[in-house]
Amino acid sequence: MRNRPLLGIDWYLLVPVFVLAMISLTALSGVGAVFFRNQFFYFLIGTAVFFFFSQIDYKMLALLIKPFYIFSLVVLVIVLIIGLETRGAVRWIDVFGVRIQFSEILKPFLAVCLAGFLSEASQHSRRHFILSGLLLSPIALLIAVQPDLGNALILVIVLFFVLLTYGFSLLWFGLTLLPVALLSPLFWNILHVYQKQRILSFLHPTSDPLGTTYNVIQAVIAVGSGMLAGRGLSESTQSNLKFLPERQTDFIFATISESFGYFGAIVVIIAFCFLLYRVYFLFRKTDDSFGKIYLLGAFFFFLVQFSINIGMNVGIVPVVGVTLPFVSYGGSSILASFILLGIASSVGTKAKVDVLEIR
Repeated sequence: MRNRPLLGIDWYLLVPVFVLAMISLTALSGVGAVFFRNQFFYFLIGTAVFFFFSQIDYKMLALLIKPFYIFSLVVLVIVLIIGLETRGAVRWIDVFGVRIQFSEILKPFLAVCLAGFLSEASQHSRRHFILSGLLLSPIALLIAVQPDLGNALILVIVLFFVLLTYGFSLLWFGLTLLPVALLSPLFWNILHVYQKQRILSFLHPTSDPLGTTYNVIQAVIAVGSGMLAGRGLSESTQSNLKFLPERQTDFIFATISESFGYFGAIVVIIAFCFLLYRVYFLFRKTDDSFGKIYLLGAFFFFLVQFSINIGMNVGIVPVVGVTLPFVSYGGSSILASFILLGIASSVGTKAKVDVLEIR
């Protein structure tokens, strides 16, 4: 009989996270001392939160899917009413002097809600397919009107891949995407001006180098200027001289690439690949339906955010304001990522323990 994991934690999930945390802190130390100090504090809190959720029996969370869902709706409505406005967006609530972005924090709990709903479905019926979409549609809409198009798109894309992997008929996906394609001119008209500019700048990246395409051009310059070994923290002109916008959040990968070069960028990518592989490994080894679907959701949350952020930084994806998990500066993003991972660890260890005890 195999022994239980040390402290009941899947340490293979934490190894790549510690690597990403070290890279994040090192890069942010070159951006500014305040960013380093705050991020270090966020990582300490996030690690404590990870340990807390890793010790919870994930099956207990399945009993809370309705409270989680109702809370998500209520808090997103509250954000729109009393949230703090920054750069034309209302995404944050000030709680005792701490700004919280609930469109980030709610991700792991929405993954729990989706896993709970699908695990109760006895068959891959059209009814359950439609209800799954209706489950997250109000959440995505409330996030989109903040506006936070990036996180709204993440929810939609994650839902799509979870349902696709879960085994629903491709015909239903086609019937769903058809009206969306037909209504795309309407969606275009309701986008904010800056959102339209981001899409147009992606299609024509050199059309306005001092205006709408400035962010992307500077990010690509930063990535390319790092070459193999990087310029170093003190010689990184794009980030240190503030040519690169949002160098600590959305474009942190460009900051890392400029400072540490190709080698630094590859370490980030390898660490993420290891993390994704471990979550996928737990997904394959877990027999419990709820745990299996949750791991699937966690896998796609990390994969989609990673892919979009890296794509933004190298100019192959429109800029939609998506952070790089465990790397970008920000307490809400760090906390959400650690909660996702903590529950994943609980699924991986508790499910194995259950099987061993039965034997």
